[in-house]
Amino acid sequence: MAGDGSAATLESTLRDLVRTLEPGARLPSVREIVERHQVSPVTVGKVVARLSAAGVLVTRPGSGTFVAAPPARARARRPDTAWQSLVLAGRSVDLGALREAPRDPVPGTISLSGGYLHRSLQPLSALASAMSRAARRPDAWDRAPAGGLPALRSYFAEATAADVGLDDVLITTGGQNALAMAFRAIGAPGDAVLVESPTYPGALAALAAARLRAIPIPLGPDGIDPDDLRQAFARTGSQLLYCQPTFHNPTGIVLSESRRQAVLEVAHAARAFIVEDDYARHLSHDGGTTRSLLGHDVHGTVVQVTSLTKPAAPSLRVGAIVARGPVAERLQASRRVDDFFVSRPMQEAALELTSSPRWAGHLNGLKRALRDRHRILSDALRARLPEWEPVAGKGGGLYLWVRLPPNADPAEIVRRASEQGVDIESGQRFFPAEADGPFVRLSFAAAADSVALEEAVDRLAPIGAG
Repeated sequence: MAGDGSAATLESTLRDLVRTLEPGARLPSVREIVERHQVSPVTVGKVVARLSAAGVLVTRPGSGTFVAAPPARARARRPDTAWQSLVLAGRSVDLGALREAPRDPVPGTISLSGGYLHRSLQPLSALASAMSRAARRPDAWDRAPAGGLPALRSYFAEATAADVGLDDVLITTGGQNALAMAFRAIGAPGDAVLVESPTYPGALAALAAARLRAIPIPLGPDGIDPDDLRQAFARTGSQLLYCQPTFHNPTGIVLSESRRQAVLEVAHAARAFIVEDDYARHLSHDGGTTRSLLGHDVHGTVVQVTSLTKPAAPSLRVGAIVARGPVAERLQASRRVDDFFVSRPMQEAALELTSSPRWAGHLNGLKRALRDRHRILSDALRARLPEWEPVAGKGGGLYLWVRLPPNADPAEIVRRASEQGVDIESGQRFFPAEADGPFVRLSFAAAADSVALEEAVDRLAPIGAG
């Protein structure tokens, strides 16, 4: 990515290589690495030293560099905890669809699953610099304001392109935390919540944990239909809609401009809130973004959640909720009850990153990379797996939502893909009720590069229709 140092890129590449090798395997020589990756011997030496210090590699003078053996772990005696099941009965946290969430792939597997950028797409050098500068601030370890650092709140307020100020913004530990807080603040146990179908499984899990009932609204090429929404509000008595109007996960669909105003009017007439998940604001493939629902809202209907995690890195757990009126006061109170405030060093690092010129450079580079990856994966599917039909998104996001042949079993397809060394996700877990067909979700942002994307489709080709 633009702005990243060659050392950071090489380190990411070597870490990926190590995952495919057994402990004790020998790495290519310094000369081979220099020639293959077009870096200097000094850079190779620095990266090898860093990975050796981290316990990833072992260097043996005169012999070479080798994959380190995993550290031995002493076996601890586990207590008998069977009694806990009786005490906790009836108070479980229902993970729902998250039980099938992607796990770390085995060595040699190409990942087309998960919701984060591969390290090759992350602004690693800029992140490291931001963390370093943040840690050197004299007040870095002081208590942060409950609502978040004012400068960071101002950044999120400005990014909405809506008529909001920093007092309307509450900093959170990522988008998932923001969703959970919003659902708990607005809904009461047993309430019905309208959701697009399909939708983000993490939202379904957060709704289930808050004892809220997800009611599906079908999603069309232009998003949810305002007439369907009006009928659903009337039929269920719901006072909350959760939606992803921009580059919807998993489909990539964008709620049309004409429907945005209509959806707001329907929700306002029902005296209902809308939780707008704006996770993909920085994931456009052409640089353009549609005005958010929050940007159209004049009644305080919309509570928007957003995050820096998706366009930056999984462990930059910094997000925000934007809300106005009494619901904002309730969210502020929830923050104080839950955990007082979000880690100040993490907020300072997020502020350092987003205020740096390198952030704009990263976003521009990310836009181009995602556009190219989307094209490469789509072209490869058309050439090698024509029976797998991607749903046409609108030029943004991280995924392809792929319809399988009518009789295909997504779970079996996922199992066979794993046998071929490719991690993909069944579409079933994205539906709050029955699925309207067999689908899989493919992430073009999770693989190391375009070569890996094409190799993944080559491995999937023998599966065909399942």
